[in-house]
Amino acid sequence: MRVLIVKTSSMGDVLHTLPALTDACQALGDVRFDWVVEENFAQIPSWHFAVDRVIPVAIRRWRKNWFSNAIRQERKAFIRQLRLQQYDYVIDAQGLIKSAFLITRKADGVKHGLDKRSAREPIASWFYDVKHYVAKDLHAVERIRQLFAKSLQYSLSRDVGDYAIAKHFVTHLPQDHGQYLVFLHSTTRDNKHWTEDAWRELIALVESTGLKVKLPWGSQLEHERSLRLAQGFSHVDVLPKLSLAEVASVLAGAKAVVSVDTGLSHLAAALDKPNITLYGPTDPQLIGGYGSNQNSLISAQKNMQSILADDVFCQLSSLIHG
Repeated sequence: MRVLIVKTSSMGDVLHTLPALTDACQALGDVRFDWVVEENFAQIPSWHFAVDRVIPVAIRRWRKNWFSNAIRQERKAFIRQLRLQQYDYVIDAQGLIKSAFLITRKADGVKHGLDKRSAREPIASWFYDVKHYVAKDLHAVERIRQLFAKSLQYSLSRDVGDYAIAKHFVTHLPQDHGQYLVFLHSTTRDNKHWTEDAWRELIALVESTGLKVKLPWGSQLEHERSLRLAQGFSHVDVLPKLSLAEVASVLAGAKAVVSVDTGLSHLAAALDKPNITLYGPTDPQLIGGYGSNQNSLISAQKNMQSILADDVFCQLSSLIHG
């Protein structure tokens, strides 16, 4: 059985889809997947054992200059790649108009997706041949697991979903694996940031454990923040600019992780790493860390400034020694 997945972004959403692939393989045995995903996240599907072909798409980049000759040629090349295969099932797990219209409707196969009561954008359901109801009050991982089970017609296990990518990194661990923590301090929204003073207070508390702290970053602003956080601490390493796969390898070797609400926090969860995620204005009930050893520290005041470094360190100590 050959299935095409349409789940293009964001990083967390792409990662949340992985357990559904594992479910399908366990239930059906002979299923293989191709996956359409935004080019920035194209490495992620390749880490799952059941994915044969990753088809990168660049809607985010294309829309900046949609009608230029170069972009038109890229779009035509993408459609050619999309139509190389006749699929038994096409599963649109995105539930958005743009992905349904630009990608799913052009794929060759019976198209499954969320119905108008379930999709993030109800009009997207117009482009599916078979529509499925999935309750909106479930965690994102469980919603996608149900969509796959209904589309491919198997009974869904009640077990916690298995991302099945941690084993990909077993042979790529850093030499000092298990001897350091990773602090993920960067996120896209200002109100999801923890204060630099709080991060530095936590870094100071961690020094007594004998563990190193590693700080990855993605942009120049994040690099500058990392340097400020590390200033004066000999046990903190500001990492060089890394690819997503290299960041995953660093996370896979960590003793534990402390993070704000960001895509890399979901990557830590997918790698089965003990993780504390700090939440201020966002609610983790539907899109929080999913998996074993995923812990949420939620501000009662709904702001990140009220989260205390002492409280984070107390919870982190339990993970380190547990």
